[in-house]
Amino acid sequence: MTFTKTTEQPSRYDSLEHMPVNELLAHINAEDQTVPLAVEKALPQIERLVSEVVGKLKNGGRLFYIGAGTSGRLGIVDASECPPTFGVPHDLVNGLIAGGDKAIRRAVENAEDNVDQAWKDLQQHTISDKDVVIGIAASGTTPYVIGGLEQCNQHKIVTGCITCNDGSPLALTAQFPVVVVVGPEFVTGSSRMKAGTAQKLVLNMVSTATMIQLGRVKGNKMVDMQLSNNKLVDRGVRMIMGEIPVTYEEASVLLSTYGSVRKAVDQYNADKFNL
Repeated sequence: MTFTKTTEQPSRYDSLEHMPVNELLAHINAEDQTVPLAVEKALPQIERLVSEVVGKLKNGGRLFYIGAGTSGRLGIVDASECPPTFGVPHDLVNGLIAGGDKAIRRAVENAEDNVDQAWKDLQQHTISDKDVVIGIAASGTTPYVIGGLEQCNQHKIVTGCITCNDGSPLALTAQFPVVVVVGPEFVTGSSRMKAGTAQKLVLNMVSTATMIQLGRVKGNKMVDMQLSNNKLVDRGVRMIMGEIPVTYEEASVLLSTYGSVRKAVDQYNADKFNL
């Protein structure tokens, strides 16, 4: 079966090397503005995928992202930000990249072409049918990602994907595909641009909506965030002040004593009402 890779179609612009900088930037910006509109069209697909992820995580499962190159790096970024942002265990959301951790900084030759490696990588984490695996590939043809999802399907593990080509092998393999068609890139085939932006936006939605559904946000605040630097400590203190009637100094003591905004506020209310 053949399909059209819109991410590989010729750019709408030509003679880029002759454009002045202001014109280059204006055209890149114009293309970027089309990405959120493309994501909007995929919202029903994203909703179905998030519902599956939430259900699995509520029942003790984990979320895995698998990808190669830019897509793999984006998955790792999203996974690595969940513990400090939402205070979840480091193994709840995991990002795996073709070629292993060394591929985060430098491309590993032919790593994405190994159709069996993703499953081997997942097995290192004792993957099971309690978990959910999302394959990320702009092209929708990356063997590492497709092979991983095929093995997951065979082992009754829920699979999703984020891709930018409709009708791709990856979209047809995933049980819950998310397809964001962004069209040709500004530089022909450079899918780190619009396609990468689209993938990042979808990943933001998947992880953030999931964590909210898991109770990791109160109101609109990250009450379980890790207090890993002075900026976050100050934010935590001010969040406490917004929840209960205390001074900055009192909120600082509460935060230092109980270690998180949620615990500090809950303990204050428990003491106040003798709970």
